[in-house]
Amino acid sequence: MNDEQDRVPETKNWKQARASLFRMVSVGVVDEPVNQAYDVLTIGAVVANLTAAIMSTFASLNAVYGGVFNMVEAVTTAVFAIDYVLRIVTAQEEYPDKTNGGAILSYCTSAGGIIDLLSFLPFYLPVFFPAGMAAFRMFRVVRILRLFRINAYYDSLNVITEVLLSKRQQLLSSVFIIIVLMLGASLCMYGIEHDAQPEVFSNAFSGIWWAASTLLTVGYGDIYPVTTLGKVFGIVITFLGVGMVAIPTGIISAGFVEQYTRLSQMGTGDFEENVSFIRACVHEEDVWTGHLIDQMKLPQGLLIASIRRGKKVIIPRSNTMLQPGDIVILAAERLKEDEGMELKKLTIGEEHPWNGLEISELDISRQSYVVAVWRDGAIVKPRGSLILRAGDQIYLYARIPGVRMYEPDKKV
Repeated sequence: MNDEQDRVPETKNWKQARASLFRMVSVGVVDEPVNQAYDVLTIGAVVANLTAAIMSTFASLNAVYGGVFNMVEAVTTAVFAIDYVLRIVTAQEEYPDKTNGGAILSYCTSAGGIIDLLSFLPFYLPVFFPAGMAAFRMFRVVRILRLFRINAYYDSLNVITEVLLSKRQQLLSSVFIIIVLMLGASLCMYGIEHDAQPEVFSNAFSGIWWAASTLLTVGYGDIYPVTTLGKVFGIVITFLGVGMVAIPTGIISAGFVEQYTRLSQMGTGDFEENVSFIRACVHEEDVWTGHLIDQMKLPQGLLIASIRRGKKVIIPRSNTMLQPGDIVILAAERLKEDEGMELKKLTIGEEHPWNGLEISELDISRQSYVVAVWRDGAIVKPRGSLILRAGDQIYLYARIPGVRMYEPDKKV
């Protein structure tokens, strides 16, 4: 019994230590000096490593300072390796809903985990595989991708990511159109020019290279049509190429305008009349404790506006971790004046069409929600898999306009 009591504090202490380590390795968490110092160390290591790699390409500098460049690379690569180990140790904090092994696997297979691994592993692989030194050195370029973690400090960089994500469907559609047009143009040009210059347009791939360089306005000039029909077709493709490049450019430009317009409206308070604020305190036993902002599954239309921690007010970012004692200010959209809400109660009878159905199978308006089920003198949580039965009292929360529902308290 005493042994079990001794293990509990150790587990709790380890969880607290792991949470502190996770805050330290998370870029942008600057609530403590050690966390900010770690960010400066890792970013400085990336900059120093890239600087040494670039300077070593100059023969005159490498002849004099080659030893210094090698030492800088060795030290900074060791920093990357230690950072990778720390992120594996704290993976459970990043993926709290998974087991320790599952969290480690999720991190190792994520884009960030692969970049972190390739930032130091190629440096040590030549020790075991000397023959692949040239190939391993090529992978060291991946280290430059670690600089994207500076994104956590600058909202302007985050805007680019948000625009690309919000317009990804339109961008994929434009890329699909370009690929289809490129394939069609390559086959047509191959059919037109193959007889006139078989050594140039020797196969369909030669036509694809010409179509790509023409449609994307590169105009490399190593392959070009010589026949009259081929030249006319090339002019048409050139004009289409200008339009094809303009489509994704216009989509991205429109996305930037929309994003900055939304941010400026939020900053000037244009939505003040449509927003309500909720104040909540985070306690030690709350499910939000120790979770990052982007891990919290908030309902649509609800967001965290600010966090008060002690005497400081923190602007919430995706990698901000909530701690016990935090005062969280939630912002929620208010309902429009013409969209009232009402609560209705329905008692299920033997002949009711809902009798024997799961809640997820109910044919109700998308604006209606089952908020509670009263059964046998107790409240039952309305999960989607809950099967309704005769005698149940259903409480529904619904928008008034357009809601088709049975009469309240009416047995069928």
